[in-house]
This record gives sequence, structure tokens and C-alpha cells, in this order.
Amino acid sequence: RVFADGLQAMEQQDWLGAVARFGEVIERQPGFAEGWNKRATARYLAEHYASAIADCEEVVRRNPHHFGALAGQGLCHAALRQYRQAVRCFQQALAVHPRLDGVRQNLARIQQELVRGNGHAVGASRDGTTHEEETR
Repeated sequence: RVFADGLQAMEQQDWLGAVARFGEVIERQPGFAEGWNKRATARYLAEHYASAIADCEEVVRRNPHHFGALAGQGLCHAALRQYRQAVRCFQQALAVHPRLDGVRQNLARIQQELVRGNGHAVGASRDGTTHEEETR
């Protein structure tokens, strides 16, 4: 029932409500990868990218072939302008599911950003973090 409540919150675009509901799912069933995945999605939609990345990592720990979590983690890294990490995630997603056209397109877009930045995200340091991340 709590999982369904989380899905309903997402349908209503209540991202933080969904995060809370899926958090309850995770507390009750920490081994349930899809609870982590749905919370990662809600966090991404709420633009809480760092915590969404952490949830994606939990999904992949439980299900290493979860291409949705790998691709979603790539989107989060891209949103944070952590382009090399995004490339790694998109490549891993494509290794699991080679026919993901959207992921392939995202990979090409991010690789163009890296080329444009001479291997570094524009406005980012050599380790792929943005200036904002370095000052936290």
C-alpha cells in the first residue's frame, strides 16, 4: 500500500511526498531494489540529484543489471555537470541494454560536452566536480 501511495504521489507530481513514501518502503524492505529506484526517480524530479545518485547506487548494489538506475544515475551526474561520471553510467546502461536509444543520445550529447571542454566539463574542475561542489 505504501508503494502505491508513492506512485500516486508521483502521478500528482508531489515529488517530496513520493520521496517520503518510498523512504517508508525502503525502511520496511531495504532489499527491495524498486523502492530505491522509485525514490531515486522522485529525487531526480525534485532536482535533488546527489541523493538520487546515492539511491541509484543502492539499486545497482541490489540489481547490477538495472539499466534504468544506471541511466538515471547518468542523468543525475549530467545535471550536476559531472560529465565523466555520466558517460560511465550511460556506458554501463548500454552494456546491459544496448538498444536504449535515449541513453545512446544522452551519451553522445555528454561526450560532445567533454570534447567542448577539452575533457573537462565547462566550468568544472579536473575531477568533474563543479565549482559549487568544491566549495561545499
